[in-house]
This record gives sequence, structure tokens and C-alpha cells, in this order.
Amino acid sequence: MIDHEETHKEISAPLIEKQEKEKYSHYGDDAPSSSQSENSPIEQVSLTVPITDDPTLPVVTFRMWVLGTLACIFLSFLNQFFWFRREPLSISSISAQIAVVPLGHLMAMTITNRVFFKGRKFEFTMNPGPFNVKEHVLITIFANSGAGNPYAIHIVSAVKVFYKRNVTFWVSLIVVLTTQVLGFGWSGLFRKYLVEPAAMWWPHNLVQVSLFRALHEKEERAKNELTRNQFFLIAFLCSFAYYVFPGYLFPMLSSLSWLCWIFPTSVLAQQLGSGLHGLGISAIGIDWSSISSYLGSPLASPWFATANIAVGYFLIMYVVTPFMYWSNVYKAKTFPIFSDGLFTSDGKKYNISAIIDPNFHIDFNAYDREGPLYLSTFFSMTYAFSFACLSATVVHVFLFHGRDIWQLSKSAFQEKKMDIHTKLMRKYKQVPEWWFLSILLVNIAATVFLCEYYKSQLQLPWWGVLLACGLAFFFTLPVGVITATTNQTPGLNVITEYIIGYLYPGYPVANMCFKVYGYISMKQGLTFLQDLKLGHYMKIPPRAMFMAQVVGTLISALVHLGTAWWLMETVPDICDRALLPPGSPWTCPGDHVFYDASVIWGLIGPQRIFGNLGHYSALNWAFLFGAIAPVIVWITHKSFPNQQWIRLITVPVLLAGIIQMPPATSVNYNSWIIIAFLSGFVVYRYNRKLWSRHNYVLSGALDAGLAFMGVLLYLCLGMEHVRLDWWGSDADRCPLAKCPTAEGVVVKGCPVF
Repeated sequence: MIDHEETHKEISAPLIEKQEKEKYSHYGDDAPSSSQSENSPIEQVSLTVPITDDPTLPVVTFRMWVLGTLACIFLSFLNQFFWFRREPLSISSISAQIAVVPLGHLMAMTITNRVFFKGRKFEFTMNPGPFNVKEHVLITIFANSGAGNPYAIHIVSAVKVFYKRNVTFWVSLIVVLTTQVLGFGWSGLFRKYLVEPAAMWWPHNLVQVSLFRALHEKEERAKNELTRNQFFLIAFLCSFAYYVFPGYLFPMLSSLSWLCWIFPTSVLAQQLGSGLHGLGISAIGIDWSSISSYLGSPLASPWFATANIAVGYFLIMYVVTPFMYWSNVYKAKTFPIFSDGLFTSDGKKYNISAIIDPNFHIDFNAYDREGPLYLSTFFSMTYAFSFACLSATVVHVFLFHGRDIWQLSKSAFQEKKMDIHTKLMRKYKQVPEWWFLSILLVNIAATVFLCEYYKSQLQLPWWGVLLACGLAFFFTLPVGVITATTNQTPGLNVITEYIIGYLYPGYPVANMCFKVYGYISMKQGLTFLQDLKLGHYMKIPPRAMFMAQVVGTLISALVHLGTAWWLMETVPDICDRALLPPGSPWTCPGDHVFYDASVIWGLIGPQRIFGNLGHYSALNWAFLFGAIAPVIVWITHKSFPNQQWIRLITVPVLLAGIIQMPPATSVNYNSWIIIAFLSGFVVYRYNRKLWSRHNYVLSGALDAGLAFMGVLLYLCLGMEHVRLDWWGSDADRCPLAKCPTAEGVVVKGCPVF
């Protein structure tokens, strides 16, 4: 337990120098005092990451190639397979990180240690000794490549499933590959700014670092305490056993909406209380997949970032949305209060296919007949927050981190004090800058050729590719700073859609491609940077990291697309909620939102929705608000420099906190915020030693237990279509939450007011 004087000093923003001197240490008494003094200024890092290195450990081994490739293939297949489901189960690389440990030790015991081509240039052995942590890290980097779903596959599903148009497999594969590989270029350009500085600490990586240490370090068990391995095993088994309840026996545990049970016939009560289709007042999920599915693990979120997300969520969900809805702004009562649907002026579902001509372009005469498109109150407000977040990101990073970035740009970094991790990594051969630049330039050229040669399928002109790359280059650094310090990533998707929607309206596939190249290449670059930081913490040679990332990305792209293509060809009526049988899991929530966005920004275009020809033009004022808000925070911080909590107000995180909504819902956020508060504030503040030993290990155990049980349930029961049908099978039991409340609007299953 920390003493009373420490309790007022909460987790601070990473770029604020901490004044605390006393820290709990994992490293033992043998750690050099100079290394301790050079340790990271970020307390979470200094409590978690080892400050020693053994450069003699073999890294690129036969075991690494076999297990890394298998991990990448399995995670790519499983994540894409579950992505189309109503509750998309995301299997993180932590599952593979755990599963390969016994396999690695088994291979070390059974494979021959014979040396091939001994004494020659290509001498190698299939078994260089015991399975070690550096091999394990590189295998996990492979697995990371398969853990994230390539965003470009949304283009394929939108065109094939929703628009029901033709796109070939090979064109789709090249789009996925070029999108993923483009991120390598951005990661190479910004390594110096986002990996080497200690202030760029990438909170999510600490979960995996803790797990590596728990799996590889020998630890003496203290009296009446568990070792990290023992704690992990117990938590893993509990998570594994428990998920059978929300995953199969009692799905209602994913969203317990109390108000709906108390008022089963009240539209108002269900709008307020539904965790899936309403404001989620008092709704909570006792299900780790519900808690961590969209915002990631709450145990990995710094408290100041959690607080910002909570404020942003409260603002949009309980202030802005209710005010707009019950004031009937934009005919709000004609539509559900929370929905990702597209509507006509009388509340009916918009017939998108009726406004598309044979050339896959908008038919303006048909659009005039159908009438303007309307959004639900919440959906429209999420776009306003996205507009504000974009301008806030640029202004915030300029004001609060501009000086540091400028000093790095002038190569002042070499003259600054380095932490121990950067100093240890300088011993390894670095990846030349031209490797990254070559990949970047070749990839851009290939993308331009692809879009021009297959213009009938992709619609995007060559200048659109270059403009998208320019946007990704401009925003990678400011968004990367936010991600590396808060574990939350402001999205570029809206601004990319907005720009190309104005410059090239009426072409939905062009809009989707522009968004993917302008936004996802940046996001992929940040994923690579996060992996580079993980390698930085675990002292993996940079060239080995580069190789694992390249190969893993190529394998992942092929497996992800192959799995998606197979499902789209074999699952009847996949993603079509109107035609799917009741209870079918193949509802594709994420793809619905992507398709809606392609209609709003690409097919119809922002001018007819958010511009001078649309109903939502006033939302553009959000850009100005987003630019002003960080200035107010910065001026306040300068006026009251002793009030350090002011600098913890991170406006981009506050605004971007709701960027996952929809498809994320209020129950996801309610549960996530509660757990993040208990971990990042209560336990961190009042029992720092317990937090430092078990917090990240617990996160990894919960992820792994959920993933293994989720796969087991599907293989044993889901594939055989064995399901329970009882009161607890309904995940929400709030059917009236989706009803409009305007007078005279008729919707099936809803009362008419």
C-alpha cells in the first residue's frame, strides 16, 4: 500500500515529469543502479518492462518460423470468421502468445539439435537450445499481424453483399495488400518520433510485456501470495469456464437492461434503459467480450484517458443526444434514438438500390423521387463529434507536443538523455531508412496502377490515391502521439470520406477506397509502430522485427480475404438482416456501418447531407469547436501551471472516445468505464504493488480464456446449430427501444403515437 502523501498524485499525462521518487521494482537487487536511474520516466513502464538484455539469445529460429506462421494463419482465419457475427469475437495475439509456449518447449525437447552446413556461411540448426523469450516475442509479432482485421475487406463485403456488384478476388487481394503494406512506409518515417522517445510508451504493449515475464521469468512465491504464473492460470481458467454462460447458456449477461424489465410496455423507459438500442441508463454487461470488444482491454487504459473517454461518452449519450431527440431537431422523433440505419423522411428504411444507375453511380432523378436521406439522432451526433475530433487532434498535438516534435525534427534527440531501453537497442543493427522508403514508393506506384487499370471496379482516379497518401502522411504523427500516450486512436475515416465525397461525389467504391488508403494505411502504420515499440521493450533486433512484420502481413492479408470470400460465397443471405432467419449470428454489424458510410459520403455525397443541399449542414460548426477546445485547455493550463490535472484533459480522446459507436453500444461503454475506473484509479492508487504485479497479467488471462471458450463453443455447438431458446437467450429484451415517437409514424411492432 502506498503512503498517504502519494495518493494525491494520480497517473499523469506521459509528457509531464513525475515528482514521485519511490517506485516498486520487479527487477531485483542485481539491476545496476545506473540502469535504474536511466529507467523510463513513465511509472507504468518502469514497473513493468525489464531493464536488462541478453543479446546472445537466438531470435530468428526454425521454431519461430513454424509457430509464427501457424499463429498468424489461425488468428487471421478465426478473427475474420467471427467478424461477420452479431457479437464479433476478437481473438487477440495474447491467445497465441499463450498457446505457443508449450509448443515451443515441446519443439525444444524433441527436434534434433544437429548443425547443418557446419563451418559454412549458411550454417544453421533447427534447435538452438531452450525456447526463449525473444523467439516468443517474434512469434507474437507474427500473431499480431493476424489479430487485426484488414479494413479493406469492408470494401469487398460492401460491393459483393450490400451493393450486389462484381469485384474479382485478385483485385480485392491487391487492394488489401497495398493497404496493409502502405503502413510500413509511414511506420518507417515516424519511428524516431513514436518509438524511440520514452514519452511514447504505448500502454497496450504493457499487457504483453507482463505476460512474457510471467511465462518466462522464474519467480519466488512470497508467503500468502501467488506468483504471476499461478495468478494467470487461475484467472485464465475462471475466464474460460465463465464464458460458457454469456457465450451460450445465458446471453443476457452481455446486456442487463434493468429498466426494460421493470417497464416492459414503455417506449420511453426502454429508450432510456436499453444497452443495445438506447441510452443504456443502468445497463451493464457481465461479459468480458462485451466489455473489451470495441475499446480494447479496460485494464490497459491509463486513468486520465479513461476519464476523458467517460466525459465524452457522457456528453454525447446523456446531454447532446437526449436534448436533440426530445427537441425533435432534424425530425429526430421520427427515427429510433439509437440506430445505424438510413431512413426516409417518414421513418421508413431507405431503398438504396433504387437510386443507383447501371454504371454504379447515383441516379439523381431517382434520388429526387425517393427524397433526402435521414439519420438517427445519435448517428448524426457521432459525425459531429468526429468532425470536432479531427481539428482537435491537430491543434492539441501542436500546442502540447509541438516543441518536442520540433526538437526531434532538428535531430536534438541524440543530445537528449535516453532511457535505458533506447540505449540498449542502439547495440543492434538498425533497419535502413531506404528499406521503408522503397516499400512506400513502390506500393504507391502499384496502387496508382491498380486504380487506373481496374477503374471500372475501384472507381478511384490516380490523383485520389496521391491525395489519400498525403492525408495519411500528415495525420500519422499527431494521431500517433495520441495513441502512444493514451491507448486511444482518433479516426481519420470521416475526413477522408468528407474530402473525396466533395471532390468526387456519386462514386461509392471510390469513396471507400480513398478512405482505406487515407485512413487505414495510417492505422496500419500505427499498428506496426506499436509492434516496433513492443520489440523495443523486449530488445528484439530491429531487422528481425521488420522481417516478421512483412511476412506476417502478407500471410494475414491472404488468409483474411480467403476466409471472408469463402463466407460470402457459402453463408446464405449473410449480412442481410431482413432475410436471415431469427437468431442468426451472421448480421455483420461493422460492415453495416461501413456500408452506411459509403452511401452517405460516397453515393449521395456530403453536399446533399452535410453541405448546402443537406439537412445537417450546421454540424460543420463542430470543426471550429474542435479547434477551439484544446486552445482553451492549453490557456487554462498555462494560467494555472500548478494544477497538473488540467493537462490531463485530452480533447481528442474526449471526442474520439465514442468513435466506435455504432456498432458499439452503451452497454459496451458502461461496463468498460467501470472496470477501467476500478483498475486505473482505485487499485492503482490504493494498492500499487498489487496493480503492478497482476493488472496486465489479468487482462491477458481474461482475453485468452474468452477466446478459447468462444472458439470451443462455436466448434462444438455453433456449427451444429445447437442453441437454447429461453428468457435469458435474448441479449437485451428491449424491443420498444427501436421505436420512433413522432405522431403518426407506423413501424411494425411499435405503438403509434
